[in-house]
Amino acid sequence: MALPTHGRFEYSPLPQRPDYSWPGNKRLAMYVALNIETFGFGMEVGPVLGNALPMPDQRAYSWREYGNRIGFWRLLELFDELKLPAAHLVNSYLYDTHPAIIEAIRKRGDELVGHGRTNSEKPGILKEADEKTLITEATAAITRYEGRAPAGWMTPMMMQSTVTPDLLKEAGYRYMMDWPCDDQPYWLRTRAGPLLYIPYPVETNDFGTTLQLHHGPVQFMDTVVRQFEEMIEQSARQPLVFALSLHTMIMGQPHRLRALRDGLRRILAHPRFDRVWLTRPGEIAAYCESLPAGTVPGS
Repeated sequence: MALPTHGRFEYSPLPQRPDYSWPGNKRLAMYVALNIETFGFGMEVGPVLGNALPMPDQRAYSWREYGNRIGFWRLLELFDELKLPAAHLVNSYLYDTHPAIIEAIRKRGDELVGHGRTNSEKPGILKEADEKTLITEATAAITRYEGRAPAGWMTPMMMQSTVTPDLLKEAGYRYMMDWPCDDQPYWLRTRAGPLLYIPYPVETNDFGTTLQLHHGPVQFMDTVVRQFEEMIEQSARQPLVFALSLHTMIMGQPHRLRALRDGLRRILAHPRFDRVWLTRPGEIAAYCESLPAGTVPGS
């Protein structure tokens, strides 16, 4: 039996790849991604802390909405305090439901990454035409209000279909963040040409660790710091990407926010932090696009 494959990229062992450095001769690119999501009341799709209640489950909805009313603003204050740039993965319905959030991101000059219309729907189970409409509508909303299309995309819940990369490339996207199999960027094949993948974390992501593995905030941030410490050492041999993924309703809670602040301070005070390029995924993508062919896997 032939093992089914996606056909998007070839196997590329890390030690056999070309070496390169990030801008300023840095070795570790670091970015923080903040997921900002809006949900339909009474819709079944969405994260739940603890047990789910019968619909409309106002408790789960309200916990999610806490992230937009309180958590986002506390996290933004922390980013300002620590002088951290950020990339915000935004549902396009936020322009209608929470416009003040978008205005705050715009004022800060951070990157907006396409993240579907709402996390109350599952893009990966849609028919191709319906998924194309979803991507088109989400992209058009950001373009209309920001004056330019987003460069990157993260599918809600990372729930792609078999044709999502094709649809993204055809919609004009330059990179996506949904195939977490590497610590370096790599190029995927699509029917419309190559599409770049920017490393996005699963294990330094507060969603799975909190809601599925039930890690407390101190344990989660200890994991994040250990990840950083190991990667800063490994980056002496290969350029790497260290990313931290947060959700407003999770790390925006006061007790988790305190652990996040402490962990980020430990990272920023690391004696080898001078090797770090503190950036955003769109800037990583632009730099990879400028490198000679054959440098980034798949190019």
